[in-house]
Amino acid sequence: MATEEVWVGSWRPHRPRGPIAAMYSSPGPKYALPGVTGLNCHDPRKWKAPAFSFGTHHRQFSSSCSPGPGYLVPSNITRAGRDGTPAYSLYSRPKDPLLFQTPGPGRYSPEKAGKMTYYSAPAYSLSARTKEFYNDQTPGPAAYMLPSVLGPNTVNKLSAPNFSLTGRSKIGSFHEDLQKTPGPGTYRVVDPAVYKHKPPQYSMTARNSMPGDTTKKPGPGAHHPEQVTFTRLKPPSFSFGVRHSEFIAPLIVNITD
Repeated sequence: MATEEVWVGSWRPHRPRGPIAAMYSSPGPKYALPGVTGLNCHDPRKWKAPAFSFGTHHRQFSSSCSPGPGYLVPSNITRAGRDGTPAYSLYSRPKDPLLFQTPGPGRYSPEKAGKMTYYSAPAYSLSARTKEFYNDQTPGPAAYMLPSVLGPNTVNKLSAPNFSLTGRSKIGSFHEDLQKTPGPGTYRVVDPAVYKHKPPQYSMTARNSMPGDTTKKPGPGAHHPEQVTFTRLKPPSFSFGVRHSEFIAPLIVNITD
């Protein structure tokens, strides 16, 4: 007895009433036909009627042109020019100009005048050394040195006899390096077989293998006679494949407009 499938709601699987985009392998309506209206991107297979455009708005005429019929001559303008009657207008009160602000007696502080007004005693202060001191390259007393009176190189004094102690010479001493002289072991001994009768020589080598076929042969367990279908009939065989949906659209990558 087949088990009944349980469905939620009134929806049941059914085929679509009409074709849908998922049933086609093409990209769909992305690639539309060119239009037949307008001037740009017109369909080259269709006849194109003449096209006209509206002109652009021109810039304003220069001031030297006539003002046109809307020009109204003021009443105070005559053929001899403007009449001389006085004209008045109402404006706001102008701001008062900023006058010179004369300082009063309280703005002065004579107690701060200091040396400019009152007598003051001499005052001294300690300040840092000026920069000009570094530029003074005059040598001081310690820059002069008298010649030495010790040793044989005296200038204005008589020099007493001098003696010096030198190091011990390595030549002829007990610690002289005698390795520079070649010893008996430095010379190579000539093989006696060069100038005498050479005796027979023998050597020991590794064991040699007998020549033969070294290829690997399969054993009885390597064969599977039950899997041989060449000498007898083979029944049909089936396998479970991967389920594909006919509504899956193909993946489209790098679509050029």
